[in-house]
Parts: sequence; structure tokens; C-alpha cells
Amino acid sequence: MNLVPLLINLGATALAVAVAMGLTMAYGLRTRTHSVVDVVWGLGFVVIALTSFAVSGLQGEGVTGRRLLVLALTALWGLRLGIYIFRRNHGKGEDPRYAALLRRNKGPVVPFVLRHIYFSQGWIMWLVSLPVQVAMYQNASLGLLTWLGAAIFAVGFLFESVGDRQLARFKADPANQGKVMDRGLWGWTRHPNYFGDSVVWWGLFLIACSHWSGLITAIGPAFMTHLLVNRSGKALLERQMARRRGQDYADYLARTSGFFPRPPRRSEPAA
Repeated sequence: MNLVPLLINLGATALAVAVAMGLTMAYGLRTRTHSVVDVVWGLGFVVIALTSFAVSGLQGEGVTGRRLLVLALTALWGLRLGIYIFRRNHGKGEDPRYAALLRRNKGPVVPFVLRHIYFSQGWIMWLVSLPVQVAMYQNASLGLLTWLGAAIFAVGFLFESVGDRQLARFKADPANQGKVMDRGLWGWTRHPNYFGDSVVWWGLFLIACSHWSGLITAIGPAFMTHLLVNRSGKALLERQMARRRGQDYADYLARTSGFFPRPPRRSEPAA
């Protein structure tokens, strides 16, 4: 692998992310709805994959099955996530998380939202996407490791998409108002969507590992998993749910795996 074309690609995708986040910030400021960035989160990875595909093509990389596979998988994941979040958030106004964040601001709003919302999500997006970017420059066949990575991607994609669909149907039923979702995949893990998200990116990493250069991209899925488990995903959501749902949620925590799926524990009989 020639390092110079890859470095050019990394610069081009950084620029693409900056433009995408800049446009999103402009929209968020105009509408006073910064939760639009959640919709753009998944779509931003599609922009990165398309940019990498185009830039690598201009630098002489052929239209190979490998490059098309990486582009297709990334687009499938990003488009589904973006559409799902758009439908979930449509017409609901600002997300309480962003409203609470904005209340902390004591100065000009533009530097504040740029630093705490758009820049932070932009550089994370770029970092996590490294397996996709590097894979576009690898001269490797569609071998066993590639298909194993695609299979792992499929497992993660199913967990995330099925979990999201189950949760959406649960919330749409007025009879479930105030109840804790513990059915389907949500009975095996408290976060099938976050677990699936992590697995998707480990699958793409494994595809990139068809060439030794892919090993250096482990920082992408590792950082994504860290965020999902310890920062903006599982940890934050569970703190919020514990305050709102009380004992029902505490019981759910006790019997259900926090991240990796497993059968739910049986409830202890009352003394």
C-alpha cells in the first residue's frame, strides 16, 4: 500500500466531514434544533465512504468488489440509522440532552455549539471510519477474512435494526406508557442497538484486516465501543432511565445483560 494516496484521502474525508458538520450547524442554528446532528451522524459515514471511494478512484484504484462491498455496507448502515433517527425525532423539537447542554452556555452560541456538538461529533466520525477509509486502498481479494467481517457486520446490523424496530413498536403502543421495554432482543441485552452498532464496526475492521494495514484501524471500533459503553451511550442512558423508571428499571438491570446478549436471569422468589 502506498501511504501518500491514503494520506490525501484522509485529508479529503476530513474536509468532507467539516463541510457536512458546518452545514448541519448552520441548519441547527437557524432552526434552533441541534438534535439534527443525530440524523447526520449516520449519514456522515456515508459521505466519508463515498468520498473515499471517489478519491481512491481518482488516484487509480480500480472498481473492485472489495471497494464496492465496503461502500455498500457502510451506506446500508448509515442510511438506515439516519432514516430511523429522522423518523423518531421528526416533529418533536429539540432533544432534552442538547437543551440541557445549551443551558450551560454563558457566552456566544456559535463557538459553544461548534466545540461541544459539531466538532466533537465530526472528529469522532472521522476516527471511527478509519477501517472504511483504509480498506479502499488495500489490494486484497475477497477472501475468508473479508467474508467473515461481512458476516459479523450482518449480525451487528440485525441486532441494531431489529432492536430499534422492536423499541419503536413498543413505544407506539399507548398501553406501554411508563413501562420498561424488556421484550425481544431487549430481554437479552439492555442495549441491542448499541451492541449492534459496536459489532458493525468490528466487522468493518475485520474486513480491513484482510491486509496488515487494517490492524492500525482498530482504534476506530475500539473508540466507538468505548463511547457506547462508557460515555454517551449505555452509561448516560441508564442514569437517565434509573431516575425516571425507579424500581421497575432496577429490576430490569438486575436480570438483563448490560451489553453482550445472554438469556435473562430468573427473578429471585420473594421471601
